[in-house]
Amino acid sequence: MSTETTRILVLYYSVHGSTAAMARQVARGVEAGGAEAVLRTVPKVAPVTEVAAPGIPADGALYCTLDDLTSCHGLALGSPTRFGNMAAPLKYFIDSTSGLWVEGAMEGKPAGVFTSTASLHGGQETTLLSMMLPLLHHGMVLLGLPYSEAGLHRTAHGGTPYGASHHAGSDHAELRADEAELCRALGRRLATLAQRLRKGERA
Repeated sequence: MSTETTRILVLYYSVHGSTAAMARQVARGVEAGGAEAVLRTVPKVAPVTEVAAPGIPADGALYCTLDDLTSCHGLALGSPTRFGNMAAPLKYFIDSTSGLWVEGAMEGKPAGVFTSTASLHGGQETTLLSMMLPLLHHGMVLLGLPYSEAGLHRTAHGGTPYGASHHAGSDHAELRADEAELCRALGRRLATLAQRLRKGERA
């Protein structure tokens, strides 16, 4: 088994800060699970293109690279909802990973997803499913949130068995306690599964 620290990439796109707040809670869960959380984001694609934007964002997480994907042992992918789908900047980045698909670089790694919506029925679950599709094509091992997570029974806003979610509303409300709890649970489950899978690695 490798002695290298288990790294979980928490990759997200955020506009008003809600998905970024979720990412930080997922990262807390990863670290509580005994792994290292690596926070990364992606640049806007319109009206500012990746070419025109600075290579390093002014604040927050660094932009993700393909090396971040190949070097991680698990992935948490987060996006706000755009008409029931993931946001275009995140999809644009994922579309650039065909080389990794050819190599099978992501096969067998665990992955989970999370999202934030402005309206309660704005497509949380379809957005989560839209993010799962390319991960399945990459051969990743998807995990969600089972109902053994108590927060799923309490929440009246965000939280699904497909992954963590948040109802931000038009005022971009902060994460509620149960939503944050489920984000941490997702991170912890990713860390635990990644470490278990790595224990089965051949030396």
